[in-house]
Amino acid sequence: MRTAIVTDSNSGISVAEGTKLGIYVVPMPLLVEGQIRYEGVDLTAGEFYAAQAAGKDVSTSQPSPGDVMDLWDGVLEEYDALVYIPMSSGLSASCQTAAALADGYGGRVQVADLRRISVTQQVAVLDALELAKLGCTAAEIREELERVAMDAMIYIGVETLTYLRRGGRVTPAAAAMANLLNIKPLLKIQGERLDAFAKVRGVKACKQRAVDATRDSVEEFQRKGWNFVVGTAHTYRTQEEIQAWQKTLEDNFPGIPAFHGELALSIGCHTGPGAFGMGLVRRVNLPKK
Repeated sequence: MRTAIVTDSNSGISVAEGTKLGIYVVPMPLLVEGQIRYEGVDLTAGEFYAAQAAGKDVSTSQPSPGDVMDLWDGVLEEYDALVYIPMSSGLSASCQTAAALADGYGGRVQVADLRRISVTQQVAVLDALELAKLGCTAAEIREELERVAMDAMIYIGVETLTYLRRGGRVTPAAAAMANLLNIKPLLKIQGERLDAFAKVRGVKACKQRAVDATRDSVEEFQRKGWNFVVGTAHTYRTQEEIQAWQKTLEDNFPGIPAFHGELALSIGCHTGPGAFGMGLVRRVNLPKK
Protein backbone atom coordinates (compact mmCIF):
# COMPACT_ATOMS: atom_id res chain seq x y z
CA MET A 1 0.00 0.00 0.00
CA ARG A 2 1.46 3.35 -1.06
CA THR A 3 0.81 6.10 1.48
CA ALA A 4 1.54 9.79 0.86
CA ILE A 5 2.32 12.37 3.53
CA VAL A 6 0.62 15.76 3.30
CA THR A 7 1.04 18.72 5.65
CA ASP A 8 0.67 22.51 5.63
CA SER A 9 3.36 25.17 5.58
CA ASN A 10 2.84 25.80 9.30
CA SER A 11 5.22 22.86 9.64
CA GLY A 12 8.02 25.06 8.32
CA ILE A 13 8.22 22.95 5.16
CA SER A 14 7.63 25.02 2.03
CA VAL A 15 6.01 23.72 -1.14
CA ALA A 16 9.42 23.65 -2.84
CA GLU A 17 11.10 21.86 0.08
CA GLY A 18 8.25 19.37 0.22
CA THR A 19 8.74 18.51 -3.44
CA LYS A 20 12.39 17.64 -2.75
CA LEU A 21 11.46 15.52 0.27
CA GLY A 22 8.50 13.74 -1.31
CA ILE A 23 6.01 15.52 0.95
CA TYR A 24 2.93 17.39 -0.30
CA VAL A 25 2.37 20.81 1.27
CA VAL A 26 -0.70 23.05 1.50
CA PRO A 27 0.59 26.66 1.58
CA MET A 28 -1.06 28.60 4.40
CA PRO A 29 -2.88 31.81 3.49
CA LEU A 30 -2.13 35.01 5.40
CA LEU A 31 -3.86 38.35 5.14
CA VAL A 32 -1.65 41.38 4.53
CA GLU A 33 -3.75 44.56 4.47
CA GLY A 34 -6.74 42.38 3.60
CA GLN A 35 -5.01 40.73 0.63
CA ILE A 36 -4.56 36.95 0.65
CA ARG A 37 -0.94 35.85 0.26
CA TYR A 38 0.45 32.33 0.50
CA GLU A 39 3.37 31.41 2.73
CA GLY A 40 6.38 30.35 0.69
CA VAL A 41 4.59 30.90 -2.62
CA ASP A 42 4.05 34.63 -3.07
CA LEU A 43 4.97 35.73 0.46
CA THR A 44 8.45 35.30 1.93
CA ALA A 45 9.33 35.63 5.60
CA GLY A 46 11.25 38.82 4.81
CA GLU A 47 8.23 40.38 3.11
CA PHE A 48 5.92 39.32 5.92
CA TYR A 49 8.04 40.76 8.73
CA ALA A 50 8.76 43.94 6.75
CA ALA A 51 5.00 44.48 6.44
CA GLN A 52 4.55 43.75 10.12
CA ALA A 53 7.32 46.15 11.14
CA ALA A 54 5.75 48.84 8.97
CA GLY A 55 2.56 48.54 11.00
CA LYS A 56 0.51 46.92 8.27
CA ASP A 57 -2.43 44.74 9.24
CA VAL A 58 -1.31 41.10 9.10
CA SER A 59 -3.29 38.09 10.26
CA THR A 60 -3.60 34.36 9.78
CA SER A 61 -6.27 32.47 7.88
CA GLN A 62 -6.97 28.84 7.03
CA PRO A 63 -6.80 27.14 3.63
CA SER A 64 -10.07 26.83 1.74
CA PRO A 65 -11.69 23.38 1.72
CA GLY A 66 -11.51 23.43 -2.06
CA ASP A 67 -7.74 23.95 -2.08
CA VAL A 68 -7.22 21.14 0.43
CA MET A 69 -9.46 18.69 -1.42
CA ASP A 70 -7.91 19.55 -4.79
CA LEU A 71 -4.51 18.61 -3.41
CA TRP A 72 -5.82 15.42 -1.80
CA ASP A 73 -7.56 14.38 -5.03
CA GLY A 74 -4.39 14.87 -7.03
CA VAL A 75 -2.33 12.88 -4.53
CA LEU A 76 -4.83 10.02 -4.44
CA GLU A 77 -4.52 9.59 -8.18
CA GLU A 78 -1.00 8.28 -7.48
CA TYR A 79 -1.30 6.85 -3.96
CA ASP A 80 -3.62 4.43 -2.22
CA ALA A 81 -4.03 6.69 0.83
CA LEU A 82 -2.61 9.75 2.53
CA VAL A 83 -1.95 11.07 6.01
CA TYR A 84 -2.73 14.77 6.44
CA ILE A 85 -0.83 16.52 9.24
CA PRO A 86 -2.18 20.06 9.75
CA MET A 87 -1.36 22.56 12.47
CA SER A 88 -2.75 22.12 15.98
CA SER A 89 -6.52 21.92 16.33
CA GLY A 90 -6.16 24.17 19.38
CA LEU A 91 -4.67 27.02 17.35
CA SER A 92 -6.79 26.86 14.20
CA ALA A 93 -10.03 25.39 12.91
CA SER A 94 -8.25 23.97 9.85
CA CYS A 95 -7.70 20.59 11.53
CA GLN A 96 -11.39 20.14 12.37
CA THR A 97 -12.33 21.23 8.85
CA ALA A 98 -9.92 18.68 7.37
CA ALA A 99 -11.28 15.91 9.59
CA ALA A 100 -14.82 16.66 8.37
CA LEU A 101 -13.67 16.66 4.74
CA ALA A 102 -11.88 13.33 5.24
CA ASP A 103 -15.18 11.61 6.06
CA GLY A 104 -16.00 11.62 2.37
CA TYR A 105 -12.88 9.67 1.37
CA GLY A 106 -13.75 6.24 2.73
CA GLY A 107 -10.71 5.97 4.99
CA ARG A 108 -8.21 6.87 2.27
CA VAL A 109 -7.50 10.18 4.05
CA GLN A 110 -6.32 9.98 7.66
CA VAL A 111 -6.12 13.34 9.48
CA ALA A 112 -3.63 13.32 12.36
CA ASP A 113 -4.52 15.81 15.09
CA LEU A 114 -1.13 16.22 16.73
CA ARG A 115 -1.78 19.53 18.51
CA ARG A 116 1.62 20.70 17.23
CA ILE A 117 2.86 23.57 15.09
CA SER A 118 6.06 24.71 13.43
CA VAL A 119 9.23 22.74 14.20
CA THR A 120 7.49 20.17 16.39
CA GLN A 121 4.96 19.59 13.62
CA GLN A 122 7.84 19.30 11.15
CA VAL A 123 9.51 16.51 13.13
CA ALA A 124 6.21 14.59 13.10
CA VAL A 125 5.93 15.02 9.32
CA LEU A 126 9.43 13.64 8.79
CA ASP A 127 8.64 10.74 11.14
CA ALA A 128 5.49 10.03 9.14
CA LEU A 129 7.51 9.95 5.94
CA GLU A 130 9.82 7.34 7.43
CA LEU A 131 6.88 5.23 8.57
CA ALA A 132 5.39 5.43 5.08
CA LYS A 133 8.68 4.31 3.52
CA LEU A 134 8.65 1.33 5.88
CA GLY A 135 5.27 0.27 4.54
CA CYS A 136 2.98 1.35 7.38
CA THR A 137 -0.64 2.03 6.43
CA ALA A 138 -2.15 5.50 6.69
CA ALA A 139 -4.16 4.49 9.77
CA GLU A 140 -1.08 3.00 11.45
CA ILE A 141 0.91 6.16 10.80
CA ARG A 142 -1.84 8.39 12.20
CA GLU A 143 -2.17 6.27 15.32
CA GLU A 144 1.59 6.27 16.00
CA LEU A 145 1.84 10.03 15.48
CA GLU A 146 -1.08 10.71 17.80
CA ARG A 147 0.38 8.38 20.44
CA VAL A 148 3.35 10.72 20.99
CA ALA A 149 1.63 13.96 19.94
CA MET A 150 1.60 15.73 23.30
CA ASP A 151 5.23 14.94 24.10
CA ALA A 152 6.65 18.05 22.46
CA MET A 153 7.12 21.65 23.53
CA ILE A 154 8.67 24.91 22.38
CA TYR A 155 9.80 27.71 24.71
CA ILE A 156 9.73 31.06 22.88
CA GLY A 157 11.26 34.36 23.98
CA VAL A 158 10.59 37.74 22.42
CA GLU A 159 12.67 40.90 22.51
CA THR A 160 9.68 43.25 22.28
CA LEU A 161 6.06 43.08 23.40
CA THR A 162 4.93 45.27 20.51
CA TYR A 163 3.44 42.44 18.49
CA LEU A 164 1.93 40.60 21.45
CA ARG A 165 0.23 43.89 22.33
CA ARG A 166 -1.05 44.36 18.77
CA GLY A 167 -2.49 40.87 18.82
CA GLY A 168 -4.29 41.47 22.10
CA ARG A 169 -2.26 38.93 24.09
CA VAL A 170 -0.79 41.71 26.26
CA THR A 171 -2.65 44.86 27.31
CA PRO A 172 -1.12 48.23 26.40
CA ALA A 173 -0.63 49.02 30.10
CA ALA A 174 1.13 45.72 30.78
CA ALA A 175 3.33 46.17 27.71
CA ALA A 176 4.32 49.69 28.79
CA MET A 177 5.19 48.50 32.30
CA ALA A 178 7.18 45.53 30.95
CA ASN A 179 9.16 47.79 28.64
CA LEU A 180 9.87 50.17 31.50
CA LEU A 181 11.18 47.33 33.71
CA ASN A 182 12.87 45.45 30.83
CA ILE A 183 10.65 42.43 31.46
CA LYS A 184 10.78 39.76 28.75
CA PRO A 185 8.10 37.06 28.58
CA LEU A 186 8.94 33.45 27.86
CA LEU A 187 6.07 31.67 26.11
CA LYS A 188 5.40 27.96 25.87
CA ILE A 189 3.66 26.01 23.14
CA GLN A 190 2.57 22.53 24.17
CA GLY A 191 -0.53 20.83 22.92
CA GLU A 192 -3.33 23.20 22.09
CA ARG A 193 -2.09 26.33 23.80
CA LEU A 194 0.30 29.26 23.45
CA ASP A 195 0.71 30.47 27.03
CA ALA A 196 2.96 32.65 29.15
CA PHE A 197 5.53 30.46 30.91
CA ALA A 198 7.79 32.90 32.76
CA LYS A 199 8.72 36.57 33.05
CA VAL A 200 12.37 37.55 33.42
CA ARG A 201 14.44 40.70 33.20
CA GLY A 202 16.44 41.11 30.03
CA VAL A 203 16.96 39.08 26.90
CA LYS A 204 20.00 37.25 28.27
CA ALA A 205 18.06 36.00 31.29
CA CYS A 206 15.13 35.06 29.05
CA LYS A 207 17.39 32.90 26.89
CA GLN A 208 18.86 31.23 29.98
CA ARG A 209 15.36 30.51 31.28
CA ALA A 210 14.54 28.82 27.95
CA VAL A 211 17.66 26.68 28.31
CA ASP A 212 16.76 25.75 31.89
CA ALA A 213 13.18 24.87 30.96
CA THR A 214 14.38 22.74 28.05
CA ARG A 215 16.88 20.98 30.35
CA ASP A 216 14.09 20.12 32.80
CA SER A 217 12.06 18.62 29.95
CA VAL A 218 15.08 16.75 28.60
CA GLU A 219 15.70 15.16 32.00
CA GLU A 220 12.05 14.07 32.16
CA PHE A 221 12.19 12.52 28.68
CA GLN A 222 15.44 10.74 29.55
CA ARG A 223 13.93 9.29 32.75
CA LYS A 224 11.08 7.88 30.67
CA GLY A 225 13.50 6.38 28.15
CA TRP A 226 11.95 8.19 25.19
CA ASN A 227 13.58 8.72 21.81
CA PHE A 228 13.67 12.48 21.21
CA VAL A 229 15.48 15.41 19.63
CA VAL A 230 16.20 18.93 20.88
CA GLY A 231 16.13 21.98 18.70
CA THR A 232 16.11 25.72 18.15
CA ALA A 233 13.82 27.96 16.15
CA HIS A 234 13.52 31.64 15.37
CA THR A 235 11.60 34.32 13.51
CA TYR A 236 13.74 36.22 11.03
CA ARG A 237 16.98 36.84 12.93
CA THR A 238 20.44 37.54 11.54
CA GLN A 239 22.64 34.59 10.57
CA GLU A 240 25.04 35.44 13.39
CA GLU A 241 22.23 35.40 15.96
CA ILE A 242 20.90 32.12 14.60
CA GLN A 243 24.32 30.45 14.77
CA ALA A 244 24.95 31.74 18.30
CA TRP A 245 21.58 30.36 19.47
CA GLN A 246 22.28 27.00 17.85
CA LYS A 247 25.67 26.88 19.58
CA THR A 248 23.95 27.56 22.92
CA LEU A 249 21.84 24.46 22.34
CA GLU A 250 24.81 22.33 21.32
CA ASP A 251 26.88 23.48 24.32
CA ASN A 252 24.08 22.68 26.77
CA PHE A 253 22.88 19.41 25.25
CA PRO A 254 25.92 17.66 23.77
CA GLY A 255 25.34 14.29 22.20
CA ILE A 256 21.58 14.73 21.78
CA PRO A 257 20.32 14.81 18.17
CA ALA A 258 19.37 18.36 17.23
CA PHE A 259 17.25 20.15 14.65
CA HIS A 260 16.99 23.82 13.73
CA GLY A 261 14.28 25.73 11.89
CA GLU A 262 12.19 28.85 11.50
CA LEU A 263 8.99 29.42 13.45
CA ALA A 264 5.94 29.48 11.21
CA LEU A 265 4.55 32.84 10.13
CA SER A 266 1.37 32.01 12.05
CA ILE A 267 3.48 32.24 15.21
CA GLY A 268 5.34 35.26 13.87
CA CYS A 269 2.00 37.07 13.65
CA HIS A 270 2.02 37.11 17.46
CA THR A 271 5.74 37.36 18.28
CA GLY A 272 7.04 39.52 15.47
CA PRO A 273 10.60 39.21 14.14
CA GLY A 274 13.47 38.47 16.50
CA ALA A 275 11.81 35.69 18.51
CA PHE A 276 13.97 32.78 19.67
CA GLY A 277 12.76 29.31 20.53
CA MET A 278 14.17 26.17 22.09
CA GLY A 279 12.48 22.88 22.80
CA LEU A 280 12.32 19.16 22.29
CA VAL A 281 10.19 16.59 20.48
CA ARG A 282 9.54 12.94 21.15
CA ARG A 283 10.02 10.79 18.06
CA VAL A 284 7.86 7.86 17.02
CA ASN A 285 9.00 4.26 17.28
CA LEU A 286 10.10 3.06 13.86
CA PRO A 287 9.41 -0.59 13.09
CA LYS A 288 12.37 -2.64 11.91
CA LYS A 289 12.66 -3.02 8.16
